[in-house]
Amino acid sequence: MKLQKGAELMFDCFNRKIDYLRISVTDRCNLRCTYCMPAEGVVMMSHSEILSFDEIADVVRFGVKNGIRKVRITGGEPLVRKGIVNLVSMLAAIDGIEDLSMTTNGILLTQMAADLRKAGLQRVNISLDTMNPEKYAQITRIGNLTDVLSGIDAAIAARLKPIKLNCVVQHSSDEPDAVAVRKFAAEKDLEARFIHLMNLETGEFSQVEGGEGGHCSTCNRLRLTANGLLKPCLFSNLGYSVRELGIAEAFNLALKNKPKSGNSSQTHNFYNIGG
Repeated sequence: MKLQKGAELMFDCFNRKIDYLRISVTDRCNLRCTYCMPAEGVVMMSHSEILSFDEIADVVRFGVKNGIRKVRITGGEPLVRKGIVNLVSMLAAIDGIEDLSMTTNGILLTQMAADLRKAGLQRVNISLDTMNPEKYAQITRIGNLTDVLSGIDAAIAARLKPIKLNCVVQHSSDEPDAVAVRKFAAEKDLEARFIHLMNLETGEFSQVEGGEGGHCSTCNRLRLTANGLLKPCLFSNLGYSVRELGIAEAFNLALKNKPKSGNSSQTHNFYNIGG
């Protein structure tokens, strides 16, 4: 592990330059996707466990001072976090962030896209697994496809570009739902990414089609959970509390212990780490 203050760069033990921080701001969501959350729901974190916006901004400032250039806000569903536009504004004001983005299910973008853009958000990834309204309702359990499509149009109007559509596939991007999403993306001049269904407990994952995820040899990211654990790898149980250890030590340990490749995890789920 190398944290080079003078050079403002962070490297892990495998000489991978770490310049990307993904931030889960909540474990709550307004959907209940079958591959992400059990039908009966989950026990949510208490408000006292969740990092405040000031705490998140402090972590980001330290990270940016030491080489983080790309920041992505995730959830749960980040747009259900009260005051999320204010957090975007706080992060956008940090000098050195070159790419400030968000992954969202798009349900609330119709109301919030313009304000997010004004606050400094640059772009969004929007989850869209099918163009079939009935299939969408089945996958999300409570979602309405019309809401997402309206959110996508709002993001286009707000110029939150490039807009990328995240499509989860069972086996292949040649599946009918994925083909329909690809066609829709082309018609709207958007980018489509295909994410093969993953399993944290068994360590099943693969490279993202159209994206960088799953490329362990070039992984450049750390993850901050909503309750303040800095995690070096999605498929790892390791996590270091920025509250208990302090921000600098949490970064040091995450860099030092970032594995060469992901294995498995029993300490978190997709709904509370943002994938």
